[in-house]
Amino acid sequence: MIKNVIFDMGNVLIYFHKDIFLDQAGVTGEDRKLLERVVFESLEWARLDRGSLKEAEAEKLMCARLPERLHGAVHYFIWAWDKPLRPVRGMATLARELKEKGYRLYLLSNAASRQHEYWHDIPGSEYFEGSLISADHMLTKPDKAFYQLLLDTFSLKADECVFIDDSIVNVEGAYRCGLHAIAFHDDVEELRQKLREEGVQV
Repeated sequence: MIKNVIFDMGNVLIYFHKDIFLDQAGVTGEDRKLLERVVFESLEWARLDRGSLKEAEAEKLMCARLPERLHGAVHYFIWAWDKPLRPVRGMATLARELKEKGYRLYLLSNAASRQHEYWHDIPGSEYFEGSLISADHMLTKPDKAFYQLLLDTFSLKADECVFIDDSIVNVEGAYRCGLHAIAFHDDVEELRQKLREEGVQV
C-alpha cells in the first residue's frame, strides 16, 4: 500500500527549462546558442547539481569562456532564475489533497545548493515532510545511492513509495530501486489517473 509520495522539483512542481530562462534574459540568435552550450550544456552546470562546484566558481568559469556582454545573463541563470518562480499548474492543489488524505510527501531533486533559498516559496512545499537535494549529498538521480539515501533518511519502505519525475531516466532509476514510479508529462489530470492506478486515493 502506498503511504508516501515522492516528487521531483524541476518541471514537476515548478518549471525549470533553459528556454524559459533564455527568453527571460532576452537573448536571441548566436548569443542564445552560445549560452546554451557554455552554460546549460556545460560540465559546470552538472557539477552545480552534484555539489562539487559552488555557484560563484561556476559563474567565473562560464564567464571566462564568454564575451563580457553575456556575463549578466550568466549571473541571472545561476543566481536569479527563480525570480519569478513558475509553478506547474495544479501541483500545489494535488499536494494539499494528498496531505489531507494522510499521505506523506517528500522531495528528491537534482538541484544546486541555492535550492534552500527558494524552496519554501514554491506553492505546495508547506505540505512536504522532508526533502533531499543532490548538491547537499554529492549524489544525483539516477544514482541508486541517492534513492536509497532518501529511504534511509526518512525510514521509508520502497514498496510503500511512489516517485514522480519528468525524466524517464530518473523514473526508471527509482523503479530499479523498488519504488513505484510515474513519469510526469506536464499533465496533472494524467498524473492523478496514474496515481489512482497505483492505489493512491486522489
